[in-house]
Amino acid sequence: MITQAFDTLEFSALRAVVRRGAQTEIGRERIDRLGPISDIDELQRDLRGVTEMIELRRRGARLSFDGIADPTDSISRLRIEGSALEPIAILGVARLCECAMDARGAIMAERETCATLFEIVAGLPPELKSLTARLTKKIRPSGELDDRASPQLASIRRDIAHTRSRITRSLENLMRRSSEAVQEELVTIRNDRFVIPVRSDHRGRINGVAHGTSSSGATVFIEPLETIEANNELQSLREAEEREIAEILFALSEELRRELPGLELAANAIAELDFINAKAGFAERLDCVVPEIDGGTSAASKLDDKKIHPDRLEPGLVPAGDLEFIDARHPLLAESLRETNGKVVPVSFKLDDTNTTMVISGANAGGKTVVLKTAGLLSLMALSGLPVPAKEARVPFYRSVLADIGDHQSIAANLSTFTSHVANIASMIERCEMPALILLDEVGTGTDPEEGSALGVAVVDYFKRHGAHGLATTHYSGLKMYASNEPGVLNASVEFDEETLQPTYRLLVGLAGSSSGLEIARRFGIPDHVIKHASEHVKQSSLDAIEYLRRIKREAEEAESLRQALEEERAAVAE
Repeated sequence: MITQAFDTLEFSALRAVVRRGAQTEIGRERIDRLGPISDIDELQRDLRGVTEMIELRRRGARLSFDGIADPTDSISRLRIEGSALEPIAILGVARLCECAMDARGAIMAERETCATLFEIVAGLPPELKSLTARLTKKIRPSGELDDRASPQLASIRRDIAHTRSRITRSLENLMRRSSEAVQEELVTIRNDRFVIPVRSDHRGRINGVAHGTSSSGATVFIEPLETIEANNELQSLREAEEREIAEILFALSEELRRELPGLELAANAIAELDFINAKAGFAERLDCVVPEIDGGTSAASKLDDKKIHPDRLEPGLVPAGDLEFIDARHPLLAESLRETNGKVVPVSFKLDDTNTTMVISGANAGGKTVVLKTAGLLSLMALSGLPVPAKEARVPFYRSVLADIGDHQSIAANLSTFTSHVANIASMIERCEMPALILLDEVGTGTDPEEGSALGVAVVDYFKRHGAHGLATTHYSGLKMYASNEPGVLNASVEFDEETLQPTYRLLVGLAGSSSGLEIARRFGIPDHVIKHASEHVKQSSLDAIEYLRRIKREAEEAESLRQALEEERAAVAE
């Protein structure tokens, strides 16, 4: 998919929110690559996996991947013949296998309802469980090899302990016999050899090899002659221990190398399960629903549908399918408001074969742009296999999601507000691949209102005729009239409370809205005499249009209130 709208719709920020739910680095890397999926079968499979994981979590099952290190380097090293892993790396692989087999067991118990998740773990070889047990038996959690790692290692370590004890007793006896020459009766180690601290002025009293002095120069560290042979023996034993450890690590690495295909399957399974689990956690946190993807039907069957207006479409082009959100919320806004216990006002709308386009009008700062961003981001989420924050969601299998939102002016590129919008829209026209979702914020703004309105109508109509779904915001009456008169185009508005002069952020589908610019200007501190002077210059036709829109809104509210009253009365009679 073309990534033109990703930055505008803040898809990277959305990834970061989902990323918080991942437990492993390989899971987080998987989320970092998250994006729209080009194959619809793969997308449907991903969504089934999320649905199954959500249900698994609801039944109390939790997949834990705590303590799993990134296995990429270890697996890459195992591919090199003759190489050996360090103990901590081997423990990391063992932890990977343990978690993979635990996840397999949890999913196996629910395999009847988790068919997609089971496919991820079905190929894991059962040998990984016994392999994990053997590895953890030989390596302690600290990364030190256990004495039982091999009989030879146990024997060498017993000899080391015995030799160390013999040297220590010998040095302690010597210090007691020569207490006046000893700085402190404390056996210490210098250069990996046992020594005693001797006063510098009594250096000659103790025969042996000096291994340095203290920082003050008052103490010399002497290895007495009677312990040199024992120290040499201890050094030889330590070297033998290191050789035995190297042999054990190589043998364990060879054992892992023989199971390399299974290890790769385990790493892939953990990455995929952690990825899906993070998506399920995101769904729980933001009360999401798994969207339905409308794969569409054939062009012929669509054109046979009498609800479609083929005379208004370019030849061979058909609408994309159904885009529907019920009580949809912008996830980034919802996440932000969670910190202050705030709530997002949800929006609901539907674009289908009959109505492919919606023009949204209404007051500034009333939430028009949020509606566009919500529709766009939730569509990208659905096409990426993510649950979306809504009660119901249905999204066509779009090939393009394109947006012109915000001010792209650039002094360096010699672009004004208007030219930046025009350049972006031109690029959208050139790059658009159907089926598509087109998002246009304040289309035609930044130039003469009459020309801007005409351009806005032309752009919206162009995408409509080419079968795209379109959402456009505007303050232009020309676009509102176009939406009222053009088949397949809906008017909608963001509600503005005329009494409080505050937006309610509710989306009202079927009603155009007035911009309420003067009321908002008054609310933000413009003096009354300036507002009054401005009112005197508003054309009577504009005032009439504003009053007409307000009357329609009042009548619609009265009709809705009457409908609710009738439903309540009918329910009371039924009881």
